[in-house]
Amino acid sequence: MSAIPVGLVGVTGYTGMELARILSNHNKMKLVRVTSRAEAGKKLADIYPFLNGMELGALEITMPEVDDLEKSCELVFLAVPHKTAMNIGGQLFDRGIKVVDLSADFRIRDRKTYEEWYKVDHTREDLLPKAVYGLPEFYRDQVKGASLVANPGCYPTSVIIGLTPALAENLVETTDIVIDAKSGASGAGRGANVGTLFCEVADSFRAYGLTSHRHTPEIEQELSVVAEESITVSFNTHLLPIDRGILSTIYTKVKDGVTAQEIRAAYAKAYDNEKLIRVLPEGQLPETRWVRGTMFCDVGVVPDPRTGRLIIVTAIDNVCRGASGQAVANANLMLGFNEREGLALAPMMP
Repeated sequence: MSAIPVGLVGVTGYTGMELARILSNHNKMKLVRVTSRAEAGKKLADIYPFLNGMELGALEITMPEVDDLEKSCELVFLAVPHKTAMNIGGQLFDRGIKVVDLSADFRIRDRKTYEEWYKVDHTREDLLPKAVYGLPEFYRDQVKGASLVANPGCYPTSVIIGLTPALAENLVETTDIVIDAKSGASGAGRGANVGTLFCEVADSFRAYGLTSHRHTPEIEQELSVVAEESITVSFNTHLLPIDRGILSTIYTKVKDGVTAQEIRAAYAKAYDNEKLIRVLPEGQLPETRWVRGTMFCDVGVVPDPRTGRLIIVTAIDNVCRGASGQAVANANLMLGFNEREGLALAPMMP
């Protein structure tokens, strides 16, 4: 069987760069279109020298034209900002092209909630019920039959995986959940910004977006589905002086009578058969370096009987598991391939 032709709209950001890296070695998908208004006419290796000498490096960057994408591709990845994605994604969907959207445009099921947090009008509300939230471990069957997948945000991926077993098994209170999440600088994107310059990030550590981070409604939406009740969380984000990685430390209150053995059993039940989620042994905690450049989500659970809390720690690579790698996993499912095709990636060490 020949490789399925796919396209990438928005190749110049970190997510586009990571998609190019992953798809350069994918046996069943072939990247045949990469687009950028600013870089059109150049070869991919001109902007990404790491592709020099590789077949993909010779691919010419084109303008993002829907007619051309429709003729050339069976599936298109959208690595463009919110609002831009709903426009081009909607047009591609209307023409029967499968779409994996890495923006936030189709993640929030309620239009008013999306508009409140993202401060733009949603012009394709008709597609919100048709979009599948692309966290494979929880929506695998739906993704397989989807034509439009909303790729999850990086922070929500780490938080939802961490909290789901505890909520699903009714082990913790659904109130007073506090999420303390830290991300590497790549999470802010590749655009020029004083706050993410090397001298601003290196040798420092700071909080940002307190009470207002746009991933909050996405987290609350998915956790409310799991808990079968409306959940509000305290979601607090910080910028780490590293390139890649998210470490989320989640604080919950354990329900009366719940034991440490029941907690570990719940996480084993949820994830023992999931190849890309690793629940760590007691006494071992996740670190960003153990997941760098991979699709793994490492999970550590620490019951604290003195305070009555369950502390959950997760680590992911925000660019791979939190964006481009997860997009490829969703595309694999949509196209009938093994979910992990092209994603057998060992951590990059040191």
